Amino acid sequence: MLAVIRIVFITVLMLSAFPFVILYCLTRPRHPDLVHQIGVLIAKCGYFVGIDVEVRHQSQNLPDKAVWIANHQNSYDMFTLPFALRKGVVSIGKKSLAKIPFFGQIYWITGNILIDRDRRNKAADTIKQAASAIDQRHLSVWMFPEGTRSYGRGLQAFKTGAFHLAMQAKVPVLPICCSSTHGQIKLNRWKNGKVIVEVGKPIDVGLWKDNLRTEIRHLHDTMEQRIYELTMEARGEAADYQSVHQQQANKH
Repeated sequence: MLAVIRIVFITVLMLSAFPFVILYCLTRPRHPDLVHQIGVLIAKCGYFVGIDVEVRHQSQNLPDKAVWIANHQNSYDMFTLPFALRKGVVSIGKKSLAKIPFFGQIYWITGNILIDRDRRNKAADTIKQAASAIDQRHLSVWMFPEGTRSYGRGLQAFKTGAFHLAMQAKVPVLPICCSSTHGQIKLNRWKNGKVIVEVGKPIDVGLWKDNLRTEIRHLHDTMEQRIYELTMEARGEAADYQSVHQQQANKH
């Protein structure tokens, strides 16, 4: 019963807020701070699913322009990750998203980068368009290098697009690690525990040109270990990543 009440309440809350969000955005359409402001507004709905989000920063000196990357778990990401982002961070989406009722209009008016993917050289052209937007609009871009939600399968292999974008735009990569929420949130339970989101230190990927895939794998492994450590801490359990990693390796 509690789960039904929560789902209905959050749905009604978001639909009721939609007209006010649109009106607010119309006062400063496509302003670079809107994604952060609206994202945090949506993330606060996470309070109604019983999670407590703690945000940490390994460095207080964050770059004005960067490619922010994070682990992509499930739909609950929208209640956790936005708290870690700063003003001036937007996401990248296809132009067709703007046609989706309600969501599409907010996605466009909040200033996210809309990419035309209907071209022959899709990957290279997408990177070029995004790099141009970062430079001309003085933005940071938020991406999920896994390319899809993991749904409890652990941190998936990284695709190279986010790193090529950072190289072309000549900006650093900023990693975000979020403790696992897989199986943690039960909508029929009042309290669903703690989630830790940690923003790492900026990484100059311009130095990776000659060993890009090797460096990406190294970053993946580093983030995988940190996500495990944060997950154990959030659950109040001891972390022994090396033993768990070795057990998983032996299974394969």
